[in-house]
Parts: sequence; structure tokens; C-alpha cells
Amino acid sequence: MKETKLYKKTEDCSIRMDIYYQVPGAPVIVYIHGGALIFGSRRDITEAQVEYFKTAGFNVISIDYRLAPETKLDEIVEDVRDAVKWIQSRTAEWYDMDTERLIFFGSSAGGYLSLLLGTMPDLKPMAIISMYGYGDILGEWYSEPSAFYLKKKPVDLTTAEQFVGKYGTTDGSAERFMYYLFCRQHGLWVEKISGMSRLENLENLRAFNPIDHLDASFPPTIFLHGDSDTDVPFEQSVLMHNQLNLLGVKTELVTMTGADHGFDKVFSSQEVQDAYDQIVEFINSLIKSEPNRS
Repeated sequence: MKETKLYKKTEDCSIRMDIYYQVPGAPVIVYIHGGALIFGSRRDITEAQVEYFKTAGFNVISIDYRLAPETKLDEIVEDVRDAVKWIQSRTAEWYDMDTERLIFFGSSAGGYLSLLLGTMPDLKPMAIISMYGYGDILGEWYSEPSAFYLKKKPVDLTTAEQFVGKYGTTDGSAERFMYYLFCRQHGLWVEKISGMSRLENLENLRAFNPIDHLDASFPPTIFLHGDSDTDVPFEQSVLMHNQLNLLGVKTELVTMTGADHGFDKVFSSQEVQDAYDQIVEFINSLIKSEPNRS
């Protein structure tokens, strides 16, 4: 059963989530879509993914959030926080789901948002799944022009801005990728997404940089990343995984050999199915280790 709920309304935007109520009393996977915070939507999760998690014994909630550059990073993070708070406080009115056991699951920018939420003491989930996500938005990979994207047809700011609007939106149509392409070709993603200068507002930006806020209380986290990723460097997951290991946090890194960004789009492949099985094994190991849950 899928139902769509309005969880937040701003002056110019209604923000919704899709709730897949599948297993009474079961934990909830909160899916946060990718798209560099510029494109994508809650509909990016596929029926096959939802059905997989149903078979594995989980409910799924896929959330929207306002997109950049119309909405800046601080308000995007606020939207995702508000979605989690809404799930924790309101879903019990309609569904029998275990919202004390939330799993944040994000791909790419959704992985980044999941990792950032994990640094916030009032939102601690049971686990985090980061699918080719990133924990350091201040590294050179995002602040310098991308060698990979420089090979594509150049995009200037005037062209890029034709694909975005003036008002808040959650409609992340594919054409908005052109704005992302401009950002990567010029090393301007951080500035355009946050509205802040990387040089002049570095300390303010650190508030949104997961790697700067890790400690031993960080939620157990499993990373999945292709070692041939042309968009988000594989090293981003390695870096976060290693740091969590040093802190004594339960963590696993699933390396998808030879895989590029978005490898899970071929969901039927055996490699992807095996990777998802490792996700479920990781979460179930946490559930079994909880007091009175064995």
C-alpha cells in the first residue's frame, strides 16, 4: 500500500512523502533521493526496490525536499529534518510501524544527507545506508572543476539557469542536470548550493560537512560504492568508513568492483542483489543485537 502525505508547506512549495506500509510493526527505511540536491524526487525509488524491502521485512518511506539552487542547503537540511520529525510524530496516526527503528537510506546526495543527519543527536537512526554518498563536501573533488565533466560540452551560467526557476520546488526534472553540469565544470557546486563562499564562509560550511562531526555515537553505517565512480569518488566512502572504524562505530564498506555511479539502477543484476542482501544482513545484525530483540 502506498499513500502520499503532505509533511510540510512553505510559502511557495508543498513537500510530500510516499509511505509504503508493508509490514505491520516493522522498522522503517527512510529513502532520501539523490540528484546533487538539484534534481531527482521521491519517485526515484523503484517498485523493485520497495518490493525487495517488503520481502526483507521493512516498511519504506520516500521523501521529497526542496531543491537547489532555488532553495539553499540550510533549508534543504531543515526539510529533511522536518520529514524525519514528522515520521516520528505523525505516522502512528495511520500506520503500525516501528518508528523507533528508522534506517536512513540515501543514494549520492541522499547518502550525503543521510550521513549529515547521522551527526545530529536528536535524529539518531538505528542505521544508515550510504549508496555512493559522500561525507566531505569541502574536498577538492567538489571545489575544483571535474576532469570527467570537463570532457562534456561546456555549459555557461546563462544556459544553466534556463533549467531552474525562481521559486522553491521539489520537481527535480532530468533537464536540471544541466545546472549540475555547469557547477561541476566550474567547481562551483558548494557555492551555488549553499549560497556561501567556500573561502569566506568556510566555518559556516563546516556545519554541513559530515566528516567534521563524527564521534563514537554515530549510527552504524554501511557504505556501498563503485570503485570506478566517475561522479562521486570511491574514496569518499573509504574516508568515512575508515574514520568510523577508528571511532569504534560499527561499519561496513561494500566495494562494487568496476562499477560506476548509479550502479543500482540495474537492480536485477546479481551483483546488485548480492549488495542489497548485505544491506539487509547488516541491519538484521543490529536488530538481533538489541536488548530483548533477539
